[in-house]
Amino acid sequence: MILPIALTWVALSMSAAALQTPANPALDSVLRKMDAVAARFTSAQAEFEWDRYERVIDEVDDVQTGIIYYRRSENSVEMMADIRKDGPGFNELKSQPKYVLVHGDTIQMYQPSSNQLTVYKLGKNSGEFQTYLVLGFGASGQDLLKEFEVTYVGPATVQGVATAELQLIPKSEKVRNNFKQIFLWIDLERGISVQQKLVTPQDDYRLTKYSAIKLNEPIKNEVFQLKTNKKTQTVTPQG
Repeated sequence: MILPIALTWVALSMSAAALQTPANPALDSVLRKMDAVAARFTSAQAEFEWDRYERVIDEVDDVQTGIIYYRRSENSVEMMADIRKDGPGFNELKSQPKYVLVHGDTIQMYQPSSNQLTVYKLGKNSGEFQTYLVLGFGASGQDLLKEFEVTYVGPATVQGVATAELQLIPKSEKVRNNFKQIFLWIDLERGISVQQKLVTPQDDYRLTKYSAIKLNEPIKNEVFQLKTNKKTQTVTPQG
């Protein structure tokens, strides 16, 4: 009986692999590129612009810019966002720098202007958040296939970069309650995301544009440390 059982396992493994293999050659090429980049990913740094669109008013009502940092830490990825200011056309008086640090199951947001540190505990949602966190930076093509129905939309040029546009539909109903679809624009040469669009069930969205991207270059430890002090007020929202 050993041989039939072994053959059964081989067959099941081959079937599982087939389910994870995209039928579209263009999509397969992009995901393989992402696999290769993810295998050697250690860090990333980029300038960003976050645009928040609200359908009810049919306009972008918030723009933030800054620098974002990622580094692989054991089995997870840390992120630091250095948010510098609102975008052009917005009230500069509202432009207060703030810092967002994601480490393990904790998100910390520090606002120097009020000297307040807000700490959010992700708890059982930690894994789900990591899925969002590494989209396009550190995630492999196989990671995407595990969590999303992935569709190749087509080629697109973004900020002068040749990319492949992918549409991601979350397999988890819980995730779809937050984002019904996600679009990634993957740099065909570097295998990383240069633009992301997360769309809510209400058709609001967050569009993120990356530029001046640096991959696998050393980042000082101090970048991932919040510059709080003894007078900093710590707030931990409940629920």
